[in-house]
Amino acid sequence: MTRLWKGFSSYTVIGVANTVIHWQLFFVFRAAFDLSQAISNFFAFCVAASFSFYVNAIYTFAVPASLPRYGLFMLCMGGLSLGVGWLADRWRVAGIVTVLVFSLVSLVSGFLLSRWVVFRERGQ
Repeated sequence: MTRLWKGFSSYTVIGVANTVIHWQLFFVFRAAFDLSQAISNFFAFCVAASFSFYVNAIYTFAVPASLPRYGLFMLCMGGLSLGVGWLADRWRVAGIVTVLVFSLVSLVSGFLLSRWVVFRERGQ
């Protein structure tokens, strides 16, 4: 079990920076451009995740970043960001709830996806 969570502390520290980027952009897209929560969450995620994907590849998982890995990560987690935003739009919840829920869900699901699928080396 300890091996599964190896790197989680590093992932979490990088995730804090990711969260700051994500939240700021989410509210800029909502307020300045009047975009829906789904689109704002997705665009903010794309920018923040691009940063954290590269940094986590180097420092957390020590695996080369590659376009296929990046695409897989963005597809899975980007879909999650759109889904959370869509639900928030549909249920008319406040934007702070949207980014808070997505941040909490993506912390654990993003780490497990990264650890088991995206940054997994052949033979593991």
